[in-house]
Formats: sequence, structure tokens, C-alpha cells
Amino acid sequence: MNAGRERAVAASVRPVEAHRADEVLRSALEANGQRFTEQRAAVYRFLVGTDTHPTADEVFTAVRAEIPDISLATVYKSLETLVGCGLAAKLTYGDGSARYDGRTDPHHHARCLACGAVVDVPGKLDPASLEALGPVSGFSVAGYRLELLGYCAACS
Repeated sequence: MNAGRERAVAASVRPVEAHRADEVLRSALEANGQRFTEQRAAVYRFLVGTDTHPTADEVFTAVRAEIPDISLATVYKSLETLVGCGLAAKLTYGDGSARYDGRTDPHHHARCLACGAVVDVPGKLDPASLEALGPVSGFSVAGYRLELLGYCAACS
């Protein structure tokens, strides 16, 4: 990760009440037959406390400040567990890269084609906009995902 992106990730961390985050995590893990661990808690607290949509490497770098001996493999496993429990979303791209989002409410994203940064897009689409697309023959639509592509202020 470049130094500028690393500073941006660190600067965009929102304060999260650790006790509340741990309660939410513990409940979701137990409901899914998983154990609560301090490593998973640290990953979850970081993820819900940032709005940068970090990569696993970025999560690893940030969480090491709290747990110096955590491994990258543990971070990957923790992220996948969070996704499996519905506490995070994995944003995947055609190039094989992935970013993680601690927001699980319905929302959209804008992604920079140069640096890969992902930001949340405020607002909602009018349901009529989807209807205007027309029916898809032989397909029952269960949902949609909107991603705007372009260049962030730093890259344009």
C-alpha cells in the first residue's frame, strides 16, 4: 500500500464504541456457530470504524497497531467470517481485488479507476428507475448493486 493511501485509511477512522461493537459481533458470531476472538473483534472494530473500504492488507496494517502479532492469514479469515455472518460486505472486482465494507445497509459506491479508492454514494435510487430498465427475459431480479466508475479528486 502506498504511504498516501495508508495515511488516508488511518485518517478516515471513525470512533466506534468498542463495547457496543463487541456485543454486535459476539451476537452475530454465536448465531452463526462461530467463536468470538480478540482478533476478530479488532478487525470488526476497525472495519466499522472506517469509511475507506479497505483491502485486507490495509486492515492488517491498521489492526497490527492493536495486536502486533496478528497474521495476515488471520485477518483474511476474520474478514471472511464477518462477511459470512452478514457484518461486512466484500466488494470484488474483475481484476481479482477485493475491498471490505463495514456498512451493511443498502447503499452504493463510486470507485476510482486509477487508485482503486472506493467511497459511499449518498442518496437512494427511485424504484421507478429500475422499472424503467424493463423486464429481463427469463430472469427474476432479486436486487441490484450500483457502482459509479471514474476518478477521485486526487487522481483526476
